[in-house]
Amino acid sequence: MARMLKLALFFSLFMCLILSSNGQTCAKYTFSSNRVFRSCSDLPVLNSFLHYNYDSSGKLQIAYRHTGISSTRWVAWAINPTSTGMVGSQALVAYQQSDGSMRVYTSPITQYQTQLREGDLSFDVSDLSATYANNEIIIFATLGLSNNGTTLNQVWQEGPLSGNTPQTHATSGANVQSMGTLNLLSGEAGTAGGGSSRVKKRNIHGVLNTVSWGILMPIGAITARYLKVFKSADPAWFYLHAACQFSAYVVGVAGWGTGLKLGSESPGIQYDAHRTIGIILFCLGTLQVFALLLRPKPDHKYRFYWNIYHHVVGYTVIILSVINIFKGFDILKPEKKWKNAYIGVIVALAFSAVMLEAYTWFVVVRRRRSESAGKMPRGANGANGNGVHGHGAGRPQQA
Repeated sequence: MARMLKLALFFSLFMCLILSSNGQTCAKYTFSSNRVFRSCSDLPVLNSFLHYNYDSSGKLQIAYRHTGISSTRWVAWAINPTSTGMVGSQALVAYQQSDGSMRVYTSPITQYQTQLREGDLSFDVSDLSATYANNEIIIFATLGLSNNGTTLNQVWQEGPLSGNTPQTHATSGANVQSMGTLNLLSGEAGTAGGGSSRVKKRNIHGVLNTVSWGILMPIGAITARYLKVFKSADPAWFYLHAACQFSAYVVGVAGWGTGLKLGSESPGIQYDAHRTIGIILFCLGTLQVFALLLRPKPDHKYRFYWNIYHHVVGYTVIILSVINIFKGFDILKPEKKWKNAYIGVIVALAFSAVMLEAYTWFVVVRRRRSESAGKMPRGANGANGNGVHGHGAGRPQQA
């Protein structure tokens, strides 16, 4: 059990490394074309990343990556020389055409509801190309920004295609939050809508809920199920179980509250299944805590029914927690190693449970055999002058 607790602590610290750097994901990316970019920025929404090289002459080489995109959608990255919004942006647009070839071109944005018509930009663009592979579009370009300073207003976007024609993007949620600033010298990126802070809150939400509902809850259940088999562990197993589950509940409620806050700050962004399961988990977890106050004594006639309720609700919480954590991974889309690390923890806990299940059954069966042997009547055939139940051999047995 101590090993599992250490494993949970290690995993929580491991996951918290996400919060230490916003540039970690893009910094480890390697381009298949062997291109190298000295700087990069994880953009806070729309699964996007910007890699770039900048020199004092104003030459800016960029690679804009947009992951998790289908072949029926377009992507764009733009610089707005005059403001922080969409109108006035000088965009690079790319998408895969119906014949499988890539189209990439420049498009000045002069109005809302634009159809991204091709046109010249207010600065020079060269080496423009794009690739599409593994649900990822990458736009490469070299820009001449001698008159635009070292802090840029950037906008990035995605939207649907109708045949080979870009259509208007969504006007809510992440699609209206995809803008910000970028300091080319320091590499610091800012957002117009607090996106960097929102990403940090999403990471905190994920870490809190993974550690609480997804790790501590199962450990608490394992503690109760297997330690109580050993008489020497009574009543210590109960206090360990209660402490573990209560800690998981407190941390989980904090994670749940962070999720509610994120929802209120992100109008138009809905993850209905994830949200619904989260609410159910909070309700069931709260019910378990209050049910502890109504826990009957072991010899009470209702204790049997309370145990059934407690076990059913408890295992339901664990199953729903694991499901919802994987839904959270699909939403956050962190590096695969974080998801793989959690899968490793779950596999380790499941393996421990299987081994403990087998061992405790062995202990219980051996104990019952020992108790049965202790209750066996000695001298059943009158040996040593004793009869059944210890009566004398000369005393007639009662039917």
